[in-house]
Amino acid sequence: MPNSHTLQQLAEALGARLDSLSPDQANTDITGVVGIEQASRGHITFIANPKYAAMAKTTGASAVLVTEDFAGLPTATTAALRIKNPYLAFAKAIELFYHPPRYSPGIHSTAVVDRSAKLGKNAHIGAYVVIGSGVVIGDNCVLLPHVVIYEGVHIGNNFFAHAHAVVREHCKLGDNVILQNGAIIGADGFGFAKDDSGHWYKIVQSGTAILDNNVEVQANACIDRASIGETHIADGAKVDNLVQVGHGSSVGENSLVCAQVGLAGSTSVGKNVILAGQVGVAGHCHIGDGVIVTAQSGTHGDIEPGKMVSGSPAFDHSQWMRSVSVFSKLPELAKAVRAGALRKAAEVEE
Repeated sequence: MPNSHTLQQLAEALGARLDSLSPDQANTDITGVVGIEQASRGHITFIANPKYAAMAKTTGASAVLVTEDFAGLPTATTAALRIKNPYLAFAKAIELFYHPPRYSPGIHSTAVVDRSAKLGKNAHIGAYVVIGSGVVIGDNCVLLPHVVIYEGVHIGNNFFAHAHAVVREHCKLGDNVILQNGAIIGADGFGFAKDDSGHWYKIVQSGTAILDNNVEVQANACIDRASIGETHIADGAKVDNLVQVGHGSSVGENSLVCAQVGLAGSTSVGKNVILAGQVGVAGHCHIGDGVIVTAQSGTHGDIEPGKMVSGSPAFDHSQWMRSVSVFSKLPELAKAVRAGALRKAAEVEE
């Protein structure tokens, strides 16, 4: 599609209902998607969080993606594009205007591809890529400069690896996997046993790491291989920057593991879980389906499905909120307790 669309064309492309005060607004040219505070005429923006609702009155955007029942729009200058999921529509709208680089099939002259490796159709292999023996990669892969694929790795179709991503020996990746810059799949797990002289003896990490379909691992995240068995990231899971997934752990379908989360070894994370930034999970724990662990929390035991927990050690989020509100008042409470104790002591002396 071109880089300019009328509002009517956008509504049709996104499956939204155009709500405007003037028929002429349907022909307004839209040239890009911009945040609600920076948007001006010719831009489309969105509101998915109620705390930004008041900005609909002041935005300079020509149209705002909103829910079906959103109040306050349209105005004389700003139309509403009403849709069930404005945030998802916003994501799809960006695709109509931004066109990422395209990579033509071919193998760069500096790439080193073992003779036994098998590459599918339309492979793009960039400069200084190394692909080891016995590797199998499906159709339409893109490996950008300095990607390294160790021996025995099997990868499905539509694999995209940004510069300096690494997949270690014998790991298995499904279809539509994306590795951002510096992602490391299958490095040795952190396993050591202390010998009789007090030295740490390295435990061979003989297992593997498996990523199912539609998994994305972002920059400088590490998915360690297992000592025995496997480390497993299930369909649709997303792993953010600087995450550490310890050896033998598993992450369930469509779970989000946000920036700087650390999963100790043999952690089991269920489906549709959200681990917010800097969450730490102790080893050998199970986090049930649908759990939300808020930022900087630490878990030290199993968590039942559907729970929302906070704090370190983490406990029920609503209880944690009440506890935090009390915590800030502890000096005053302590002062009152001491004053009461002094009064009682004085009464006893009398």
